[in-house]
Amino acid sequence: MAAASGIWILGLVFLVSSMASLPRCFCAFTPADRYLIDCGSPTSTAIGSRTFVADLFFSSTLTTPTNILANTTRSPGAASFASELYQTARIFTGPSSYSFPIKAQGRHFIRLYFFPFVYSSYDLTAATFTVSTQDLVLLHNFRSNSSAMKEFLVNTARDTLILSFAPSGTSSLAFVNAIEVVSAPDNLIADNAQTVRMQSYRGLSAQAFETIYHLNVGGQDVLPEGDLLWRTWDADLRILMDATSSKTSNSSDRLNYLPIGATEESAPEIVYATARELVLTNTSNAKINMTWKLNVDASFSYLLRFHFCDIVSLAANQLYFNVSVGNWHILTNFDLSSILYRKLAAPYFVDFVIEASDMPDELSISITPSGFQVAHNGILNGLEILKMNFSVGSVMVVPLPSSSGSKKSIGIVVGSVIGFIAILVVSITLFMVLRRRKLCSKQSVESLMTFSTNDLSFERATDRNSIETASLSETNRQFSYRFPFVVLEEATKNFDNSLMIGFGGFGKVYKGVLRDNMKIAVKRGNSVYKQGLKEFRNEIELLSQLRHRHLVCLIGFCDEKNEMILVYEYMENGTLKKHLYGLGLPPLTWKQRLEICIGAAKGLHYLHTSSSRAIIHRDVKSANILLDENLLAKVSDFGLSKTGPDLDHTHVTTAVKGSFGYLDPEYFRRQKLTEKSDVYSFGVVLLEVLCARPVINPTLPNEQVNLAEWGMKWLKKGELGQIVDLRIAGTIRPASLTKFGATIEHCLQDYGADRPTMADVLWNLEYALKLQESEASLAKTNSEIRIAELSPMVQSINPTGDVSSQESNGPVTNDYTDASIDKAFSQLMNSEAR
Repeated sequence: MAAASGIWILGLVFLVSSMASLPRCFCAFTPADRYLIDCGSPTSTAIGSRTFVADLFFSSTLTTPTNILANTTRSPGAASFASELYQTARIFTGPSSYSFPIKAQGRHFIRLYFFPFVYSSYDLTAATFTVSTQDLVLLHNFRSNSSAMKEFLVNTARDTLILSFAPSGTSSLAFVNAIEVVSAPDNLIADNAQTVRMQSYRGLSAQAFETIYHLNVGGQDVLPEGDLLWRTWDADLRILMDATSSKTSNSSDRLNYLPIGATEESAPEIVYATARELVLTNTSNAKINMTWKLNVDASFSYLLRFHFCDIVSLAANQLYFNVSVGNWHILTNFDLSSILYRKLAAPYFVDFVIEASDMPDELSISITPSGFQVAHNGILNGLEILKMNFSVGSVMVVPLPSSSGSKKSIGIVVGSVIGFIAILVVSITLFMVLRRRKLCSKQSVESLMTFSTNDLSFERATDRNSIETASLSETNRQFSYRFPFVVLEEATKNFDNSLMIGFGGFGKVYKGVLRDNMKIAVKRGNSVYKQGLKEFRNEIELLSQLRHRHLVCLIGFCDEKNEMILVYEYMENGTLKKHLYGLGLPPLTWKQRLEICIGAAKGLHYLHTSSSRAIIHRDVKSANILLDENLLAKVSDFGLSKTGPDLDHTHVTTAVKGSFGYLDPEYFRRQKLTEKSDVYSFGVVLLEVLCARPVINPTLPNEQVNLAEWGMKWLKKGELGQIVDLRIAGTIRPASLTKFGATIEHCLQDYGADRPTMADVLWNLEYALKLQESEASLAKTNSEIRIAELSPMVQSINPTGDVSSQESNGPVTNDYTDASIDKAFSQLMNSEAR
């Protein structure tokens, strides 16, 4: 007993000394949890200023069927800062685990050290095993042929972290040489980033990551001692394609850390103080680039973090360059000084997500010159590649209990489980028989489903087999059905990432094909990205009542197994956004863009006028306007939609929701929502269609970051043509552009009362289309003569065709349908409902 007490006291001394060795540079962040374990070693091991404690002192938190401590005199090969840790290992012949009490929940680094060697009869080079926590699998069927350190960044919400090791098969082994579990700053990775498609990505704060690369670009290897968070950074030269196109730069000057930039914890100072710079020759610069080829698994998504620090310029605005990921151009004419208050040597990083559906077979990252004649032509200081979703689809490994337990107790548990399952199966069978009889007794087998908002229960009277075979009649496809989960699994090939066509706040969207060859879009809620039960219910309730040619049709849903899945008609050409920028698709013509805007306006007009109380979409943006095979536009994503005010009120007071860059400023300031909020958002979409650029682009100069603000400046100067998409600028008739610009300007007024209704917007867009199609003389005749023939409903349009502030009340009437205007104008009375 005294000996055991002595061991624990000695262990405590080692732990205290380990904590005491924490260097002063950790003053900015002190990890609440800090476990450094030398596995299989009888004594603790000092690595630089840190001490790895022998796992003998953690024996109470270690469960293993056998106690095998292995050692070797072999060297791990290349010089390693952790070579001492590789001399010993703990070997597991069965499922085993370490338990770590967690003082502060949140971000934690988990670092695992492996070096296989032969010890006695145990050949660790043949060991294949899985490593997991309670919530996710870190390594699946892992096998190491040489020394390796695997680093993970996980978010734990538990009081105890259990790290489990399970051999793959009865004849295999598991082993580990050393373990680190250390707290990390929770703000190390923000929740939001942009994808390489220039779309918003949310949910990173709840994501787990595996480090694939930490690269000190243009510099030497950085050992953990040189990083405040004890990361290892490798030199980039081994993966650089052509070293002759670049040179290395370094600076000994003090770095300028700014509130909006990186911090000392983002990357070591040496990473920001060294860089690789693009070198241009006197020949053509078209093919000059710095390109890194990265060896990654293309079946996963990745977070890409680019570290920049302008240590090469002598003054601001001398450094412009482009950054590409594969064929994706993510930063164009990038100017660090415009972001960082014209400060030089200011550390900064930018995050991008590349999803598995966008991953090329070989990932490459390139820095290329901009089109500007500047002093310097591109730098990169550091690069991080972090694998995401690496545990998706894996089965959680359950750690063994701390005591072995008897065979009798195991038999009791197994018998109880089997008995419970048998009772459950019998109960379900009886329920299904009674349920089927009840369904068969109904007279109408084609009735529409009913929806209960109290318990989210859905019923339909159709035979289940008709859904399982997906043989829906053309009539029934107009209604919303409850799909069995197995049908949607089959249609999407078990939600194969190769079929993923998008994602949003609710989750991922997959292309699917039912057995009758009907194409569908399947939006599957995800625990990380999900909008939640309220939005799921809201979209089903809303779209079950609405049918319109320019609204995406909801075909069905699935709520089995706690799933939240929505099934829509498949839109062949995807989002309007992807046709405007980012994917390198052929540019839409001006006529096509006008027709798409008109279609979307019709859908929104129908929402605002189809019932006694307007339905406000609340998330109008180019990513929510979908295009079918004929480029017919349909408004989608109604999870945030809200019923408008009744006749006694002018607005609905509600929390602000929507997408940044499209938000109505009046709604944002006062939380007062009206259909005019949709009009503002649609005005931003019109500007986006005209300019073909993102609504928010933080890489541009300050005055250009917000598209709405930038566009309004040019509108007020009467020079809208200066910001038109250059690919179509020469094809737009001036009269059509003037009309389109006037419509945008009225939509983007600060106050809702000054904005037009969607009916007015629609009329103006159709007039802009007519002006584009007609000869100048005919356009003048239509604008000056036929305007007088319009019905009283559209008298809010002035003689020049501009939208006035007068609002049209109620839905469009037959007066407008019968107005003697040119046949090219649409008849707004026709709601095009199915």
